[in-house]
Amino acid sequence: MAFTTAWRNFKRMQDTTVAAAVLIYAAAAVDAVGRLPGGSAQVLRWTLVWPAAWFMGCLVLPLAIPPVKERLARYVWVSFRAGFGQTPVSVLVGVALLLGAGLFAWREIGRAAAAGLAGANVFSAYAAGIGILVAQAILVRGLEAVPDVRAQIEET
Repeated sequence: MAFTTAWRNFKRMQDTTVAAAVLIYAAAAVDAVGRLPGGSAQVLRWTLVWPAAWFMGCLVLPLAIPPVKERLARYVWVSFRAGFGQTPVSVLVGVALLLGAGLFAWREIGRAAAAGLAGANVFSAYAAGIGILVAQAILVRGLEAVPDVRAQIEET
């Protein structure tokens, strides 16, 4: 089965977005370990344990609740139809949004460190976003099995 170039680019952009978000998160977590007070155990709770719960919730729930799954799949399809991930401009906008979120995380880590707080809730929020991105990447593959979609994304 061969897909159109537009679909392959879209699918690749979904995967790249997940990878970039994970790398930005990892960089923020490493930065937090060096800057946040409270010791390694406390910082790891804020950067890994609590965010893992948010990540899993935002990954599993949208895929497990049929109405949410349908709406998210529709959003993914509309994103493809709108050209997301298929043009240089849309790729740059996506990367800029991820970098903006990373910059926000870096600033929040700095604020928490300056206030003497070990917690930075931005990690849970960012992990939740990554969970949704992973769910979208999974739904992209699921859309390939939908006959109406398949007819539009396969090369003839």
